[in-house]
Amino acid sequence: MVDLPPLNALRAFNVVGRLGSITAAAEELCVTPAAISRQIRILEEYVGRRLFHRRHRRIVLTPAGNEYHADISSFFLGLHRATQHLLAQGENKTFTIKTPHSVAIRWLMPRLADFHRTYPYIDVKVVTSVAPVDFEREDVDAAIEMRDGPSKELLSYKLMPHELVPVCVPEKVKHLRSPADLAGEILLHTTSRPEYWPLWLNAAGMGHSASQRSMHYQASFLTYEAALEGYGVAIAHKAMVQKELDEGRLVTPFELTVDLGEQSYYFVLPPVAGRRASRAESEFRGWVATCEF
Repeated sequence: MVDLPPLNALRAFNVVGRLGSITAAAEELCVTPAAISRQIRILEEYVGRRLFHRRHRRIVLTPAGNEYHADISSFFLGLHRATQHLLAQGENKTFTIKTPHSVAIRWLMPRLADFHRTYPYIDVKVVTSVAPVDFEREDVDAAIEMRDGPSKELLSYKLMPHELVPVCVPEKVKHLRSPADLAGEILLHTTSRPEYWPLWLNAAGMGHSASQRSMHYQASFLTYEAALEGYGVAIAHKAMVQKELDEGRLVTPFELTVDLGEQSYYFVLPPVAGRRASRAESEFRGWVATCEF
């Protein structure tokens, strides 16, 4: 059985062949150009032939070197993939996130298919609750929660704008020419967010009430479902119903939008001090940053 050439020499050859530069290879491997040149000479002496042509300020693979590089580069790529797979197996591959039920149904779950396609080796466990997260007492890796602004104690990232808009089925729009026409409609409220309708009505110059008729639901996703069924006009966090607005299943009868500024849903993580983020956490956090809102 023929022995392998020195692995350091093979590694240097692979990188130089890929980059076409001894200096660039030295920077990638964190060694000196002289060390790279020495490894190339060792490999050429071992195989008994020239692998590179030295040109002015550049280095070019010989035909033999080009063929050899094509053969070994696939093996280095395989080593890299095998190592990444092993590292992923060695870590906790389950990422647990706590989120309000409405956010889970209307924002997170529709997007998780994309995450699973990109990171099939990470399992996501979703726990629903509106209670503030306590990372010291709860076995969760991250949370999505409504906050008045970024956290001073936790790592937090604002997920989306918090804009309030009335929404209803298209059939109702013909009866709603101005906010005053809401007096003839049933207003759909979420009991956990009782301030939403008053905030919008005050901004519209309507005082605290535009209608004596109302229906109340414990969670916002129920309020939105009631709007989709045509029961009345709901006040909605616009990002939570954007899909239905894009599809035309819901419409905004008035142009007025109330922006609540820093108050919104935040993606929160434990403080970074004294701990190392898992691979699953790093991947999930990076994925959240790329989501469209």
